[in-house]
Amino acid sequence: MLKIGILGFGFMGRMHFDNYVRLMEEGADIKLVAICDLRIDELKDSKANGNMATERDVYDLEPYHLYDHVDSMLENEELDIVDVCLPTYLHADMTCMLLEKGIHVMCEKPMAGSAEEAWRMVKTAERTGKTLMIGQCLRFWPAYEYLKACVEDGRYGSIVAGEFFRGSEPPKGWFLEGDKSGGCITDMHVHDVDMIHWLMGKPERVSTFAKTIIEGSLYDIVSTHYSYPDGKVINAHADWTLSGEHGFHMGYRVNLEQATLVFQNNELKVYPEDAPGFTVVSCPVIPVIIANSSISLSMLHKGNP
Repeated sequence: MLKIGILGFGFMGRMHFDNYVRLMEEGADIKLVAICDLRIDELKDSKANGNMATERDVYDLEPYHLYDHVDSMLENEELDIVDVCLPTYLHADMTCMLLEKGIHVMCEKPMAGSAEEAWRMVKTAERTGKTLMIGQCLRFWPAYEYLKACVEDGRYGSIVAGEFFRGSEPPKGWFLEGDKSGGCITDMHVHDVDMIHWLMGKPERVSTFAKTIIEGSLYDIVSTHYSYPDGKVINAHADWTLSGEHGFHMGYRVNLEQATLVFQNNELKVYPEDAPGFTVVSCPVIPVIIANSSISLSMLHKGNP
């Protein structure tokens, strides 16, 4: 059984907590044993803000060992995995320290604040032989898994064009400190950057337009164009300056040679060239990767098989 500790119990730490609880209930060979945060006494009885809903506002943490410093947690627990849900600027140092201690690491995205820090994490994982995984969750999101499957098996031909979007109202706290979060271009845009590379490989050229709107922040609106040898037209846009109660939104439109896939408002629709369109319905379960094993997703749909 893999014993897990969560480092950081803000919004993302709670998202990960929800999934570990679900996995344990489903019989996965894991056990969440410890939670660590400098403000754990405050956070255990309060709500954490984020752009997606967690399972509950206030969590019952009575079954878990709680710590306010990582050193105390490591001294008192024998952990196989530590899940790093700390602010971006802390990722590299914390991850490398944990790997050096022989612990597998699940680290939230973005990986780090710079390429140099990210490579340091990679090289430390290679040298120690421990698993390092970055929380690029779109690779396990049903609507994006379905798109990947279409690209891999070529059922509708090759990609001709595509546009990816994600946006939200402005975040709060350290996210608006550009030197800590990297701004929208690092924190939010990174999802679609990873997805585009996963689907289509490394582009020949990239051009990005970005603008800072919020004082003290860094690149709150960003639009990137990708150039590939076959001439397909790909764009990714991210924006965390949306107004009012718009809330969080993500989606894509991808044109394949014989179909168009559109994912918006949590619904994926497929429009084949030679058949009626249909809606793809995803499983309600979103997976979490545990060390070297994974919980997979299946896809169901209404309409054409």
